[in-house]
Amino acid sequence: MTPGRGNDTTDSVSGGPVDFDRLEVIRERLATDDRFTEVDDRPSFAPERLVCRYDRQLYPDRVRNVRLEIVWFENGDFSLHYHETHETGAFDHRWDRHPSGHNARDHVHPGPEAPTPGDDTTHPTDWRDVLSTVLSEIEDRQRGFWAE
Repeated sequence: MTPGRGNDTTDSVSGGPVDFDRLEVIRERLATDDRFTEVDDRPSFAPERLVCRYDRQLYPDRVRNVRLEIVWFENGDFSLHYHETHETGAFDHRWDRHPSGHNARDHVHPGPEAPTPGDDTTHPTDWRDVLSTVLSEIEDRQRGFWAE
């Protein structure tokens, strides 16, 4: 854990401490990625998360705001929440690994509404593979806007 980062921070999703070191590595990686205009480490509205704002040029005008919120825990649990704000509503999709009374430990809350319960699934073991899978699925969604 990084000293002075509120190492005792826990989130009810996992019950474990937030892995701020892992979030820092992810922040460093995504901060150089052109698809993001901003990568905000622990914003005031979500101090346990990394918030990545997508470049709006990747989306049609009707999509107003797009972000990916990432929280990772020292025990390997995670939640990645993709959110689009549209002129007439929103789209939400979540990839999760955490204890759950509504799903298996690995599950997805699919878009457009990210319902609970979600769908049980199997996520990759390595965090880099999880991140790569999520970013790839988001890219597929982005391409879909332009194929309409």
